[in-house]
Amino acid sequence: MITLSSDFGSPYPAAMKGVILRMTDTRLVDIAHDLPRQDTRAGAFWLHQVLPYFPPAVPLAVVDPGVGSERDALVVRAGGHALVGPDNGVLVPVAEHLASDDSEDSHDGHERDEFEVFRIREGDGDPDDPLAWPPTAGSSTFHGRDVFAPAAAKVYELGIDAFDDDEAFEPTEEYETLELPEPTITDDAATGTVLAVDEFGNVVTNIPGEHIEDQFDTYVEVGAMAAPVRRSHAEVDAGQRLVTIGSHGNVELAVNKGRGDRSFGISVGDRVKLSW
Repeated sequence: MITLSSDFGSPYPAAMKGVILRMTDTRLVDIAHDLPRQDTRAGAFWLHQVLPYFPPAVPLAVVDPGVGSERDALVVRAGGHALVGPDNGVLVPVAEHLASDDSEDSHDGHERDEFEVFRIREGDGDPDDPLAWPPTAGSSTFHGRDVFAPAAAKVYELGIDAFDDDEAFEPTEEYETLELPEPTITDDAATGTVLAVDEFGNVVTNIPGEHIEDQFDTYVEVGAMAAPVRRSHAEVDAGQRLVTIGSHGNVELAVNKGRGDRSFGISVGDRVKLSW
């Protein structure tokens, strides 16, 4: 399958799907097209959370504030997947995770000790022909349609383990990296960064949940306010704040049947300090 992730909203993803379906009969699976706009770090976080649950595929991910610039288009082969997207670091955290995942339920027998990066060579054909190969950008603002979609279709058609035999894919060791920030942990506090806010308003930090496991059923200070540490939202009354561990394993600031971002007055990129 080819999976699609972007910050495009609607209807732009439909154009990408149209290009892909003109080139191949693959199964298309939408992951999300409402990733935070032009936020490569948030996009990288959500890809890291979602893609490892898929069997081997061609994940197409476009969060591309540098569209139209000199940044490259890439394919990253990792753990049985071939990820397609811009060279701005958005693919790197999940590629590192896929390459290091040696779990028995990984659905394939690929080696997972490294990942390989390939630059997609841009062609000089008719920019109005979506079937031209190598892809030619007909627009400086929509490489998702003009470059990434045909590249994903070509990778799928050639095969995850064989696409690099095509001269349009050039191995490279030069690419942009993106590292999710690390929290600062002491005996009585943890200071981190808000990585994302989900559709429920839950504030996802980069603080590993293990650091508050000893605080369940107590209170911690979040900046200038106090909040109970609980295992689930249902353990506090509706409208009450809480600190918990999300499904991704990180500390979340939340409100039962409400929005944590509004109640705590915090948003993506903000620093947050928990004290106990």
